[in-house]
Amino acid sequence: MPLELIEDAMGDPRNARFLAVASDLAYYSQAEGEGKFADELGLTGKLISVDNTQAWIASNEAHIVVAFRGTEKPTAIEGLKDWLLTNAMNLLIVPEGRLGTDLAAAGVGARFHQGFVNAIGEIWPQVLTEVEQEISKADRALWVTGHSLGGALALFAAWLFTRKMVNVHQIYTFGAPMIGNQAAVDAFNNEFKGRLFRYTNHPDPVPRLPMYSLLANEFVHCDEERQLLSGDAVNPTDSLVKSMAQGAVEGILSATLVDNIWKSVVNGIAAHGMDNYRKLLG
Repeated sequence: MPLELIEDAMGDPRNARFLAVASDLAYYSQAEGEGKFADELGLTGKLISVDNTQAWIASNEAHIVVAFRGTEKPTAIEGLKDWLLTNAMNLLIVPEGRLGTDLAAAGVGARFHQGFVNAIGEIWPQVLTEVEQEISKADRALWVTGHSLGGALALFAAWLFTRKMVNVHQIYTFGAPMIGNQAAVDAFNNEFKGRLFRYTNHPDPVPRLPMYSLLANEFVHCDEERQLLSGDAVNPTDSLVKSMAQGAVEGILSATLVDNIWKSVVNGIAAHGMDNYRKLLG
């Protein structure tokens, strides 16, 4: 069936299929992706790249899509291992500066993942400029999406758009990690109620990350989760959750524990791939 976005249908599977493709195409370079966005989705796209953070701004007469790229080579051991071991232990922070002011609107007590805040801060000015330019040509529905790390960045971008009085129509994430604590997530859930759809695949380990901060397991997920495989399926990280928590709290993450954690997720890497999410969406 042809891919399409249904503006008046919230959480429609057709929207998820369309934006899953956009999230997948976000991994391409400008030279490769421009033709793919046009051929597969009927969108004219532009890649924005700042340091290690990338996003595609793609549009047609009816829609504007912002698709954030996730971890490079997300199903490769080298790519995911570095992301896992670097970011799973990151701190929950109160952001500073102009970005911090916008995120502070989430309320007293809201804390956010430091690495994700840094990443969206790198690219946000360019993303905002491009989207505002598109809206100035014609006011159209704005869709925000992303896979893996890109899903986390999509959530931050959606929040920041609203602070700039730019309406976000719907948000779809695929295999995204957690972005903050309960206070932060409560604010996001309230802001995007009925417009945020978080797709997960139970064997995929990444939606369980970051598992723990250095002090306590305060990370939680935004609503609304749509699980593509039954929760009865085995997740490779489950057996290590208790030991990970104890190690994080006590500050004794030994090399052996880290190696065991990594070995436990290797079998789940394939489940994290965007090709797998696209297949499950049909």
